[in-house]
Amino acid sequence: VQLQASGGGAVQSGESLTLSCTVSRSTFGVNAIGWYRQAPGKERELVAEFGSGNKINYAESVKGRFTISRDPAKNMGYLQMNGLKPEDTAVYYCTIPQPHGRVWGQGTLVTVSS
Repeated sequence: VQLQASGGGAVQSGESLTLSCTVSRSTFGVNAIGWYRQAPGKERELVAEFGSGNKINYAESVKGRFTISRDPAKNMGYLQMNGLKPEDTAVYYCTIPQPHGRVWGQGTLVTVSS
């Protein structure tokens, strides 16, 4: 299975973007899709994910601004990002769990200028 993230770009502070994650084939892992990000010089961090029992987990820094969603019928995941801030600048990765381990997409760059 392969993942491809898209939808990144350069925006101004306060604007919105929606990231999409295309999963190459139907897999139960789409139900547990997650988004991570890695800013320059920093470690990769969780942004949002569907956890066990369909509980959604958000990083404190994005709560109230970002919304994760999924469409297993289309093998798609999404990350709606509103009220973007310069500190949201990073490469965003989508990921799903698979029996052999977690699979990652190639990342899409989001740049937010003030």
